Amino acid sequence: MTNILDSFGLKGRRALITGSSAGIGLALARALGQAGAHVVLNGRNTAKVAACMQALQSEGLSVGQSAFDVTDADSVRQAVEQIDAEGPIDILVNNAGMQLRGPLQDYADADWHTLMRTNLDSVYYVGQAVARKMIPRGRGKIINICSVQSELGRPGIAPYTASKGAVKMLTKGMAIDWGQFGINVNGIGPGYFKTELNQKLVDDPAFSAWLIGRTPSRCWGDVEDLGGAAVFLASDASRFVNGHILYVDGGVTATL
Repeated sequence: MTNILDSFGLKGRRALITGSSAGIGLALARALGQAGAHVVLNGRNTAKVAACMQALQSEGLSVGQSAFDVTDADSVRQAVEQIDAEGPIDILVNNAGMQLRGPLQDYADADWHTLMRTNLDSVYYVGQAVARKMIPRGRGKIINICSVQSELGRPGIAPYTASKGAVKMLTKGMAIDWGQFGINVNGIGPGYFKTELNQKLVDDPAFSAWLIGRTPSRCWGDVEDLGGAAVFLASDASRFVNGHILYVDGGVTATL
């Protein structure tokens, strides 16, 4: 009889994680690598991706790299072809994202399109390219990084909220269309974590105090707190979980 803990292992699996040269993406890469997966790091800055790869390899993890722009459909398809030719992509984590804050009435069209290309279009481009490889094999795990802003809004981030709400629903749509082919598509909705993306908020004493008081767990999240959720959704332990968004937020979405 198989031990339940064995179903969480990722030995022999290959994972591609977009936007994985810093912050949440790098933490997820480390977690999947520690669970046994070979992880392919991605980012647009080749030198930064290479440095992260070397750092994780020095920890004894199996890591490769592929620097490409997730907002360029042709570049995505070419990169996925190359990665998959070296070995099947069993796990995809669509993590690449950005934030551009500003009052909605003053928001620039260019900023809107930049944010949507990075946060939403990339999930579609990379998700579709990888799914086309997974479908003939009849298996695969796709994890889209959503946000508490997939459910909740705050002043000055309406475009970001729109993009992450769309990622949530695209996740469900992918699960509906691709579940029949043995692919599980789920999302992780991080709360407020100490990352480069949130550094201005971390450094704001008033906001930080408000957030800690607003969060049932009474603290900011550390990116390492996301590792267990990622390993679960990437592994056989979640084989009957599909179209679900797992919020890792210290309880923010549970309370007013």
